[in-house]
Amino acid sequence: MDQGQTLKILNARMILECPCALRDTALQAVVGEGSATADIMFIGEAPGKNEDEQGIPFVGAAGKLLAEMLRTIGLKREDIYITNIVKYRPPDNRDPLPEEINACMPWLHAEIRIIKPKVIVTLGRHAMEHFIPGQKISKVHGEVFEKKIPDIGTQRVFILYHPAAALYRGSLRATLIKDFKKIPKLFEKIKTST
Repeated sequence: MDQGQTLKILNARMILECPCALRDTALQAVVGEGSATADIMFIGEAPGKNEDEQGIPFVGAAGKLLAEMLRTIGLKREDIYITNIVKYRPPDNRDPLPEEINACMPWLHAEIRIIKPKVIVTLGRHAMEHFIPGQKISKVHGEVFEKKIPDIGTQRVFILYHPAAALYRGSLRATLIKDFKKIPKLFEKIKTST
């Protein structure tokens, strides 16, 4: 069975079994999308209104900005895998609660084990906090961390602001784009070190 089929089975099972309380208020689960063999896995925080309605991650304004930034480094959405820490939309787009994040965590970790990305790119502070706890995103954005994650193993984690933050705070847009352009250099470094 290939990775794509394994992901489909995982998502079908977790839609039935995920204990996250947000499933009671969301329209549907928003499962990850993209290449099941992607070298880069982008992980956001939680689905928003558009994502909840369509069942696809990053389809709103933040998703458009992400697609635009991918193009600047020669990638398309189909080249990457994109998912969220939480698979269901929090009411009124509030921040996901720790217990909601914990309830969805086995799902996310299973996605990572199946895809085996070379780099995890976190989008926003909640995604960053899961992998690199105790840091401030304003201090560590644009940096790479090697992190041993229980039940997954050692991963390279690259920290970015969430594209939505750049939409709401225009001053962050240039920072996000500058950090994003570090991704190809990061891959060059990975290639030469393996």
